[in-house]
Amino acid sequence: MLIFGFLLLCSIKTKGETKVNCSMIGKPEYPLLSKDGDIIIGGAFSIHSKINLEMPSFTEKPHRLICTSLNLREFRFAQTMIFAIEEINSKASLLPNISIGYQIFDSCGSTLASMRSSMALMNGQELTAEHICSGKTAISHFATCACLSNRKQFPSFFRTIPSDFYQSRALAQLVKHFGWTWVGAVRSDNDYGNNGMATFVEVAEREGVCIEYSEAISRTNSKEKIAKVVEVIKKGTAKVLVAFLAQGEMDVLLEEIIGQNVTGLQWVGSESWITARYLATKFVSKVLGGAVGFTISKSKIPGLREFLLKVNPSQNPSNALLREFWEMAFGCHLFPTISSKTEHEKFCNGSENLTNVSNEFTDVSELRISNNVYKAIYAIAYALHNTLACKTSNESYALFVFLDSAECIKCPLEHWSNENHSMCVLKKVEFLSFEENMGILLTAFSLTGVSLTIAVALMFYHFIDTPLVKASNTELSFLLLFSLSLCFLCSLTFIGQPTEWSCMLRHTAFGITFALCMSCVLARTIAVVMAFKTTVPGTSVPQCTLPLQRISVFFCTFFQVIICTLWLVLAPPIPYKNITHSLDTIILECDLGSAIGFWAVLGYIGLLSVLCFILAFLARKLPDNFNEAKFITFSLLIFCAVWITFIPAYVSSPGKFTVAVEIFAILASSFGLLFCIFTPKCYIILLKPEQNTRKHIMGKTHNKSQ
Repeated sequence: MLIFGFLLLCSIKTKGETKVNCSMIGKPEYPLLSKDGDIIIGGAFSIHSKINLEMPSFTEKPHRLICTSLNLREFRFAQTMIFAIEEINSKASLLPNISIGYQIFDSCGSTLASMRSSMALMNGQELTAEHICSGKTAISHFATCACLSNRKQFPSFFRTIPSDFYQSRALAQLVKHFGWTWVGAVRSDNDYGNNGMATFVEVAEREGVCIEYSEAISRTNSKEKIAKVVEVIKKGTAKVLVAFLAQGEMDVLLEEIIGQNVTGLQWVGSESWITARYLATKFVSKVLGGAVGFTISKSKIPGLREFLLKVNPSQNPSNALLREFWEMAFGCHLFPTISSKTEHEKFCNGSENLTNVSNEFTDVSELRISNNVYKAIYAIAYALHNTLACKTSNESYALFVFLDSAECIKCPLEHWSNENHSMCVLKKVEFLSFEENMGILLTAFSLTGVSLTIAVALMFYHFIDTPLVKASNTELSFLLLFSLSLCFLCSLTFIGQPTEWSCMLRHTAFGITFALCMSCVLARTIAVVMAFKTTVPGTSVPQCTLPLQRISVFFCTFFQVIICTLWLVLAPPIPYKNITHSLDTIILECDLGSAIGFWAVLGYIGLLSVLCFILAFLARKLPDNFNEAKFITFSLLIFCAVWITFIPAYVSSPGKFTVAVEIFAILASSFGLLFCIFTPKCYIILLKPEQNTRKHIMGKTHNKSQ
């Protein structure tokens, strides 16, 4: 419909808002119907269809506009808005704990009144014009002008009715369909009529339809101007009249058409008046009978009729609009009591029942525009609901801003809304890097472990001919030191951004190196037990045990290699972006691929360590000045304690701390093995060289054997 008429303009203001951007100078406009709330939705309707204009004196501020002639149809639209708001307020699922209020203004079907109502909706009733006007989002239920689709000019305008871009073309095709190639045209002299008719003429001429004349009128035109337009229509030879008119212009034109008794025309109407019930009378049918046009789709609104029938002056006795409506509906003068009646006038007291009244207000058989009002209110409610949810939700939603628009959207998976939810930004990427403090510290411990292991290996190599080193089984000692070096180094594969190769390497390298380490410890434990089972004191390890040690180390390690190979072939670990654990962070980690494979690797290492612990525990009391089984027992106690503690810590640790826990377990168990097994030997080699003799090492056993 019109840009400034029949428009539901929705101005959203928070309760108690005092900031004013601007308003029109002059007498303030006040809403005819209002209710307070946490959020206020404003509406402007042509509740009255006529306006009394006073010529300005230019010596004082303009007076308030005086509107007359109550339009029951528009009053129903306003009540439909109130019904929708009350219905939303009663719903716990929509805008919970938030009440919606309303301010309904009368645009009087006038551009001037519509503008004043709009200003009052946006900025209140304060009389100031010192600031720049701010835009508010408008949702129209009846504004069809195609010009409003221009997003550059009207960036914050939305509607629940189709644009005239489609209606104008459809009307041209309708005229062509019936073979009417010679037509007259009349339009409202405003953007609605001018834009709609311009499109119609353009398409009609392309379809081979000729326009005899095209006249423009306004509801505020003088009677003489309207009469001249009717004279053109009357003298024209075209028997088809396309009337792209707003309801107000249709009323004044129809009044003059009937007055001049212009009949015999085939009317083609726009959506604003073609379904108006008040025109479907016997008196008007002799002029408009057979009119065709396109209608707005109708619908049913459950509960609306019951709500309309409850409208009563008693709801707000001081409200002049409710009083005027009641007097018009019952053709009476409203008085507080029946005793005030006189003989010559009909009086009423508000106790009358609307159920028996049949007029445009109570007629809900074809809800077209009312349905658009209803949908517009719900559109606003859902938009507010989503906006508020956007600002309070912990999820990654952001509020984008494009008769100044906002849209709350969910950010892409790898994005997160900024602090004030105004835009989507890339989520922070988290992984254990070499540059951060934790990564640096763990790297330092890893390299320290490698350095100490290499130092021990060099010392053993330097003192390789001493009795203590020989008694420690040189081959297994170097192999164990080599495996410990790999254990320390494999922890470095867990640091840094996960890649396809690093994910596969970190777990398999860890599994194989620790299996090799435990295999060496197991072989050493067996060697210790066998060494002290020999009958002759001081006898070296039987030669047959050396191949057995090598074979046991090989097969124990090879079995772990098989497990890791199957894991990599069937379901290898892969890089994974974890976006579910934290809403504002992407955690880069390695997906295990197969949890069975991971726990099989870990379980096999556990099995080897348990076997080592049992054998070392049984051999802990073997006679010797240097009982290695005792130190192996201590090392395995530390090893088992670390990895038993690791399991719950690994499962419960978030993000990069999961990796840190795993690295800590690797380093702690590696240091435990290195210190417990090799520290006593290094102590004797470096600080107690007098004990590094065959006699001292085997002395206790020799004495007891004698």
